[in-house]
Amino acid sequence: MALRGLRGDGRGWTLLAIASGWVFVLGGRFLVPAVLPQVKNTFAVSDVGAGVAITIIWATYGLMQTPAGLLVDRIGERKLLAGSAVLTATSVVVIGAAPAFAAFIVGCAGFGLATGLYGPARGTALSRAFPDHDGAAIGATLAAGSVGSAVLPLAAGSLVGEISWRLLVGGLAVPLVALGVVIWATVPSFDNGDGATPDDGTSTKLPVGDVLAAIRTRQVAVALTALTLMTFVFQGVSAFYVTYLTSVSDFAQSTAAAMFSLVFVGGAVAQVAAGGLADAVGDRPVLVAVSAATIPVLVAIPMLDSVIGVAAASLLLGIRLGVPAVSNAYIIAILPESVTGAAWGVLRTTSFMLAATGSTVVGVMADNDLFDEAFFLLAGLTALGTLLYTRLPDR
Repeated sequence: MALRGLRGDGRGWTLLAIASGWVFVLGGRFLVPAVLPQVKNTFAVSDVGAGVAITIIWATYGLMQTPAGLLVDRIGERKLLAGSAVLTATSVVVIGAAPAFAAFIVGCAGFGLATGLYGPARGTALSRAFPDHDGAAIGATLAAGSVGSAVLPLAAGSLVGEISWRLLVGGLAVPLVALGVVIWATVPSFDNGDGATPDDGTSTKLPVGDVLAAIRTRQVAVALTALTLMTFVFQGVSAFYVTYLTSVSDFAQSTAAAMFSLVFVGGAVAQVAAGGLADAVGDRPVLVAVSAATIPVLVAIPMLDSVIGVAAASLLLGIRLGVPAVSNAYIIAILPESVTGAAWGVLRTTSFMLAATGSTVVGVMADNDLFDEAFFLLAGLTALGTLLYTRLPDR
């Protein structure tokens, strides 16, 4: 079993700390869409305005990926992961206390920037700690994030009628600060590939030419384009899934939040399975199968009106979350060790900045009574991503 290779020499604690942090960093990101109806009512904004807020979270998250990648090579994963947790705690307090929509947007931007520090460091730390089981380690961590993304929105959807959305969002600060301390205590410093650890102050000037050479390959081009399409689709779906089910399908918000949580339950299973399978049989067949499986699901969602049908579709939709577990490990593995952090950060910025517009696109379509058609568009983009994965070169 692949998970057996994730223990020993203190690496299990490293994995547990990083994965636990990701539970709240990622789960918090999907908590906001779960309370979006209340946010819209509080600030009297349209679907477009709500979509822009979610886009800002993901765009600023993407914007931070390049600097975060550079910082991985300069100061190390431990400082970035712990710092991200503490700064994210600060940002959720700002969001929860926002007196006006403009302040809410500022909080969203701060949240995106703070959580943006976590992603590159998470990926490189796990790849360096588990070089022979990187797919399984990243998959397990992403699965933990999916658990957080299932539990936190479900809890918020169930409690938002009795507890203010402001308290639900701001309350995340407590576990985030605690996890920042745990990460600092358990995550080691890693060798950056030139015989020195980033924390020892011996890092040299970034070799820009080496970074550009690392990302200008066919392997990177195919993998990044397909991943961007898949992420764009998920941004569009996740930002408005609860809103769609409450406004179009007439579900109660608690029921809609439960359906949203089921997406991440399915995702958690897919992420663990996909990472382990990719380590065993290769990246391409797993990416093609996982991507293709959700095309008919997206087409079917507008045609479903029963709770059981939507619940089944939600679980199956979560399968697509297995893609990042495999794709991230693939891209990191093909990058030169000496510039892994910087190159990975540049690629993540490019991908997330483009994919972040998914929620705004769906918001515009929703305001123009094209909510159902938005799902058909997203299905078509998923099909295109699947086609690209069939052309993915070996590592």
